[in-house]
Amino acid sequence: METMQKIPMTVQGAKKLRAELDQLKRVERHKIIEAIAEARAHGDLKENAEYHAARERQSFIEGRIQDLEAKLSRAQVIDVKQLPRDGRVVFGVTVDVVESDGETEHRFQIVGDEEADFKAGKISVSSPIARALLGKYEGEVVQVKTPSGRREFEILAVHYL
Repeated sequence: METMQKIPMTVQGAKKLRAELDQLKRVERHKIIEAIAEARAHGDLKENAEYHAARERQSFIEGRIQDLEAKLSRAQVIDVKQLPRDGRVVFGVTVDVVESDGETEHRFQIVGDEEADFKAGKISVSSPIARALLGKYEGEVVQVKTPSGRREFEILAVHYL
């Protein structure tokens, strides 16, 4: 029997997915059922664009519900606040780094793939930068091969927020 691979996820990421799932099940599902019923009342379904759009939306919502349920069932929720504070970069921590130019500082939180948002400073655990940082300690320097070329970062601080 195949074992399902766990998906690492922060507490905040799991809460966000649960909230979306709840919204889809409790609100969106009922709205779409009403829209389909209303469109059916308009008669001939073959040429009823409202009906077809509503059915398409229903299909999307049901697919997203299945996707979220699958992700949450495989989620390994990691509470950063419960981790040992030993200065080591692990999943869920927030890391302050400075590039080798000594001027460009970044703050990254290492999160699950579903939670990643580079503009918000949340990088995927499977990204090149995160993979290079994982397991390292404050003060260490890491080299990262990124799509834009080789970059070097010094780890300034690790936060367990």
